[in-house]
Amino acid sequence: MTATDVTLSPPTRSLSARLFDIAIFGGVALLLLISFGPAEIGKFPMLFSDKSGMGGFISEFFSPFKFLSSEWTPADFTGRDWGLYVGKMWQTIQMALWGTFLAIIVAVPLGLLGSSNIAPAWIQQPVRRVLDLIRSIPDLVVAVIFITAVGLGPFAGVMAMMFNTGGVLAKLFSEAVEAIDKGPVEGVRATGAGRLQEIIWGVIPQVAPLWTSYALYRFESNSRAATVLGLIGAGGIGQVLIDSTNTFRYGETGCIVLVIVVAVSGIDLLSQAIRSRLL
Repeated sequence: MTATDVTLSPPTRSLSARLFDIAIFGGVALLLLISFGPAEIGKFPMLFSDKSGMGGFISEFFSPFKFLSSEWTPADFTGRDWGLYVGKMWQTIQMALWGTFLAIIVAVPLGLLGSSNIAPAWIQQPVRRVLDLIRSIPDLVVAVIFITAVGLGPFAGVMAMMFNTGGVLAKLFSEAVEAIDKGPVEGVRATGAGRLQEIIWGVIPQVAPLWTSYALYRFESNSRAATVLGLIGAGGIGQVLIDSTNTFRYGETGCIVLVIVVAVSGIDLLSQAIRSRLL
């Protein structure tokens, strides 16, 4: 028998495995059908009806891009305070920067204490549960709490981002520590170094690039999250955005969104360039 006589057949799966797949996908389909009414999916055709006003909204919202057509005139941008939008976006980025920086200060010790190969179980497990609690509280709820404590403004937004991002980064930091190579740590221990020296010289050098990558990614996320926090008065461009939508000035809303997209895209490109040099 030659190699050409051998016929390849697709791998077969057991009956129990196929029944499990059917149950899973069937269950998802059933949940979609059950939630059709409560989610009001039946209103989907209203998006395209004349009564929805969607056409007028889209026309005004995309007015910043009229310069792409022959109908554009310099008067299309008249009256829009681009300096205000850029200034508010810069404030949003500064909020994200400080929120991420403070979160890193919180996340480093919590990440180490939450690592099973660094801290004993009686410390590691309670720390992990605290991190679960921190991550489970939405940013907006935390922001409202800090607004109640310190009043409206950017500081409340910074503290809200520090709280949530600190919990997320601490979990990511701890998982990175748990995945390290034990060899360098044992080598440092063999020199007679103490526990703190083992962490500084054996653990930190291994996880520093990955920790930096995580921190940069969270900074990108916070640049967007800070915009949302501004909607409830926590500073940044979000407040200007909600004011323009509440007063039906959708042309200004489009301009603000354009500023946000450009800023976030720039941050993303810069962050990618930095991460590519670290990893």
